[in-house]
Amino acid sequence: MKDIVKVGLIGFGTVGAGVAKIMCGQQKPHLRGRAFCLDLIKIADLDITTDRGVDVPEGALTTRIEDILDDPEIDIIIELIGGYEPARQITLTAFEKGKSVVTANKALVAKHGSELFRAATRANVSYMFEASVCGGIPLLRGIFDGLNANIIESIHGILNGTTNYILTGMMRDGLEYNDVLARAQELGFAEADPTSDISGSDALNKIVILARLAFGASLDIDKVHCEGIENVTIQDINYARELGYTIKLLAIARRNDDGRIEARVHPTFVPSDSVMASVEDEFNAVEIIGDAVGSEIFYGKGAGMMPTASAVVSDVMDIASRILTGAPVNVSRIIIDDNSLESLDFSELSLKYYLRFTALDRSGVLAGISKIFGDENISIESVIQKGKAEKDHVPIVIMTHEAREGDMQRAMNKFGELDTVRGKVQLIRVQKI
Repeated sequence: MKDIVKVGLIGFGTVGAGVAKIMCGQQKPHLRGRAFCLDLIKIADLDITTDRGVDVPEGALTTRIEDILDDPEIDIIIELIGGYEPARQITLTAFEKGKSVVTANKALVAKHGSELFRAATRANVSYMFEASVCGGIPLLRGIFDGLNANIIESIHGILNGTTNYILTGMMRDGLEYNDVLARAQELGFAEADPTSDISGSDALNKIVILARLAFGASLDIDKVHCEGIENVTIQDINYARELGYTIKLLAIARRNDDGRIEARVHPTFVPSDSVMASVEDEFNAVEIIGDAVGSEIFYGKGAGMMPTASAVVSDVMDIASRILTGAPVNVSRIIIDDNSLESLDFSELSLKYYLRFTALDRSGVLAGISKIFGDENISIESVIQKGKAEKDHVPIVIMTHEAREGDMQRAMNKFGELDTVRGKVQLIRVQKI
């Protein structure tokens, strides 16, 4: 007779239904060869009448979270309700009651990770979150277990499938942003309200979590620079192609030479012959550079019901195995941040830049723009100026040499004061990868 570990699920949405499909399925391939069984005995959700297409044990459904928190038979709770509250308080209560927690809640881990990891440590229970970053890609385990002999130098990648699908559609199919977004929503690659994805905040949560794992850095999520793709136009896509680049929403974290941690999320020009440029549609890719192993790339679908559910159940199995073998429940995976690490201010970065101006078609315009660059110690690498775009306005595209972000922001403020420049100047950063 196999040992049984009993599990409770809080949140029966898309991913919750996927978890139930795996755990309540007839074959249970995830348990093949294991000396234990997982028994999903309770599922809590506000809506227990909608058919999720899953056969769950009779009497398992409840609208009361307390039915799971207060059940002494349940050792592991899966939290899939999302958001900060009540997810945070549910997690803390579970710890107090001696229960381990598995989550896919990237926002909660990114914002309140320090508090939750410490609470789990005090209670000698597990808090695991593989599904919070890149869905079914075993990225966090890759860092913890596969690369634990390395000092991680940098992490960068495409962490959001929705934005990558949109940018791919613009680049490959020549579609406008709104048209690709509508198609993504029809196909289920984008939510009805896609704000979290297209604003970059989803990728921001993920890179903050990755920085904690890779560097032990506890970053203030409100201080990490984050831009989305809302302002990327088909013009920028076409100019990028002409210049030998592809635009991707990159999330980047790295340890600089002075030991400070750099983190940022923004649209980025990447070389068209790079690995990241070849990642299309809803796929994710993350490159990790370690001092011993060099470059390692993780690739796959970063979201969706079953890939994310797969990561959740994998964490549950890990905890169950530790419980039944008497091993330390999760000491190796409790990430206590290093408060001595400093963050590099975004203004101190040195990068190359693409800028697109809409300027009046008259003499002296380029000289005025060039003077501002010179005043802020920014060197121009190349200029593209073509025929009129509309009325007497012309597009001017400038690529710079490497410059400090702070200098560039001062220049951007000055460009806004020029009466020869119309509208907002488009700025996209260029990344060597």
